[in-house]
Amino acid sequence: MTAVDNSKQFLLDQRYLKMAAIWSLNSYCKRRKVGALLVKDKMIISDGYNGTPSGFENICEDENNRTKPYVLHAEANAITKVAKSGNSSEGATMYVTSSPCLECAKLIIQAGIKRVVYTENYHSEDGINLLRRAGIEVRNVEMDLSSLKEENE
Repeated sequence: MTAVDNSKQFLLDQRYLKMAAIWSLNSYCKRRKVGALLVKDKMIISDGYNGTPSGFENICEDENNRTKPYVLHAEANAITKVAKSGNSSEGATMYVTSSPCLECAKLIIQAGIKRVVYTENYHSEDGINLLRRAGIEVRNVEMDLSSLKEENE
């Protein structure tokens, strides 16, 4: 890739991450809102945000403010949504506002996603380490997305 290609890709990465941050506002979770987009051939093929499974109450935390164990992560929602649509995530890029956890990293690998771009670090690097071990390109783009989130809340 040339320097021009790299700068264009960086601008695209930033734009998709901003869109993922805006999409995260759909989450009913109070502690942390996460958004994800799956992009293939410069087209968004799926999206997701963290939340409860379809048909469940839209309450992500229990009475002790802990995340309920059945809350789905944004990455899992985007991957299952694309699978349900009949589209393929093979070779796609996942843009996510938080680095994937270990369980989501496994799904990303199995879904054939080749690139993951994120902005905030999850409390564990296990997912990122697994993605790298699988040969998936991982990119951390540091951005302040708080203004996007505040504008839309």
